Amino acid sequence: MIRSETYTLSNGVEIPKLGLGVWMIEDDATPAAVKAAVDAGYRHVDTAQAYANEAGTGRGVREAGVARDALFVTTKLDAGIKSYAEAVAAIDGSLKTLGLDVIDMMIIHSPQPWRNFGDEDRFFDGNLEAWRALEEAHAAGKLRAIGVSNFQQEDLQNLFDNASVKPMVNQVLAHVSNTPAALIDFCQSNGVLVEAYSPIGHGEVLKNEKVGEMAATYGVSIPQLCIRYLLQLGLLPLPKSATPAHIAANAEVDFEISAADMQALKEIETIKDYGEHSVFPVYGGKM
Repeated sequence: MIRSETYTLSNGVEIPKLGLGVWMIEDDATPAAVKAAVDAGYRHVDTAQAYANEAGTGRGVREAGVARDALFVTTKLDAGIKSYAEAVAAIDGSLKTLGLDVIDMMIIHSPQPWRNFGDEDRFFDGNLEAWRALEEAHAAGKLRAIGVSNFQQEDLQNLFDNASVKPMVNQVLAHVSNTPAALIDFCQSNGVLVEAYSPIGHGEVLKNEKVGEMAATYGVSIPQLCIRYLLQLGLLPLPKSATPAHIAANAEVDFEISAADMQALKEIETIKDYGEHSVFPVYGGKM
C-alpha cells in the first residue's frame, strides 16, 4: 500500500511516497489536519516558514500518537533568504518553532525571492550561501536530508557544480495538464527525487471533462487519478487538505493506470489560468 511505501533519497534516508501539504491551512487548524493525516496512514508532512504554520505542524506531530521517528517532517527555508548568516538563523528558528530536535528535511523554497520569481537574476551566489548553511546543518545532524523547491535546470546545475552535497529533492509544480517532463528527467537522471505540489492544480484539474471521464472508468475520484498519475511517474505527491475525509481519500490510490491512459494524461491541454490562485508566483502571477 502506498501509505507504507517509501522512496530512498540519495543519502540513504527513506521518505514516504505520499505526504500531506499544509499550505494555506491556518496555524491553529494545522494540528488537527496533521493528526487526521496520521490517522489515515500518512507518515509525511510538508510545511514551510512562509506558510506560518510550523508551530501547528510541530504540535500535530507531537500529538499524533505515533513515535517521532515514524514521521517525516519537511519544512522550507524562506525564499527571501539568500545569505549564509540568515539561513543559519532561519534553520535554528524552524527547529524552535516546530518544537523538534531534528527536521527530517529542509529545502530552499525558491531559487529567487517571490518578488523576483521568474526574473532573469537566478540568485546563484545567494543560493550557494543558503545551501552551505543547509549542508552544515545536515552534517551537524539537525537535518536528515536537504533539498530545493521550484529550481530549474540552471539553478540545480549551479549547486551540482559548486556545492559539496547534491540536493536530494526538488519540489515543483507538477500535475495532470502541467508536467514538466524535461525538468523531471533532468532531476531523476541526477539522482534527485521530484516532489509534486498542487497535484490537482489547485482544483483546476477537477474541471477537465476528459480527466473526469477517465477517473470514472477506474472507479476513482479525479484527485485519486491525479495522485496516482504522479506516483507512476516516480514523483512524490503532496496533496493539501484540512478535511479528514479528503485527506483519507487522497491516500486511496492503490490502483494502476494503463500505459495508454498515462500517455493520454500527459497530453491533456495545459492549464493557463489557475483562477483565484493565479496571483501566486508559481502559478504565473506576482504576489
